[in-house]
Amino acid sequence: MAKINIGGQAVIEGVMMRAPRSMAIAVRRPSGEIVIKKEEVVPLSERFPLVKLPIVRGAVALFSSLIIGITALNFSANEAMAEEKEGEAKQELSSWAMAGTMAVAFGFGILLFFVLPLYLTKLLTPVIGESNIIFNLVDGVIRMAVFLIYIFSISRMGDIQRVFQYHGAEHKSIFAFEAGEELTVENVRKYSCLHPRCGTSFLLIVMLVSIVIFSLIPKLWPFYFKAGSRVILLPLIAGVSYELLKWSAKHDHLPLVKLLISPGLALQRLTTREPDDSQLEVAIRSMSEALEVNAGYKDDRLVV
Repeated sequence: MAKINIGGQAVIEGVMMRAPRSMAIAVRRPSGEIVIKKEEVVPLSERFPLVKLPIVRGAVALFSSLIIGITALNFSANEAMAEEKEGEAKQELSSWAMAGTMAVAFGFGILLFFVLPLYLTKLLTPVIGESNIIFNLVDGVIRMAVFLIYIFSISRMGDIQRVFQYHGAEHKSIFAFEAGEELTVENVRKYSCLHPRCGTSFLLIVMLVSIVIFSLIPKLWPFYFKAGSRVILLPLIAGVSYELLKWSAKHDHLPLVKLLISPGLALQRLTTREPDDSQLEVAIRSMSEALEVNAGYKDDRLVV
């Protein structure tokens, strides 16, 4: 198969893989059975040519990934909680319940990573002075600190560590596929858990890009104007960050680019764990199903 872009996401006891024209989720039930959900996906760029434009495609990819992520998490949660007792009804999480949970989580993220740092920086105004550059630099440093503390904190949680193991399995499988290897546990196991196109690296780039873009907001604006502008500017920040991530992944063989992406790879040491063979098996199954549904579609372009 010619080169195609494929990405993924760790879910509860499983992995979701996304190819240009397909999506597959593989989840291991408590019984040990691997269950699959797979479907064809029509690239938005085919229906809306505007989506192909730089920056725009990144913003669209962000929200598209959120929607697909909700679907994957909903499916994995339902299957991971499946009852093993024969004849007993399985507890289902409704799509509305999962969407509501994700909406609350998204709102919490906005408050934690964008509004809280702004408020803390405002409190420090008597100390940092009236310089707009210093104000936004302090805001960015606080935002980065909050982000790193959050990542470190959740990485200590037992249940999250299992998700992070599946995250590592996802990366290893993608590396093996990109290397053209047969997707077997033995082949996949030898690859790294750290991938330059990881969402963790993307979030770090978002934090850095936001410092630059938010520096354009006048310091004299009222607090609620500045807080609102941070929400409004998120699609632009996501679009710019997406382009930077794709560019760095394409040129990660260059020494300078390797240096630039090293902080993101280092951060992935918190969000990935070495998977066991059973978890690799799930990731491989997810990728194999996604590639099968993709039906040999050959494309080396960026597709969202």
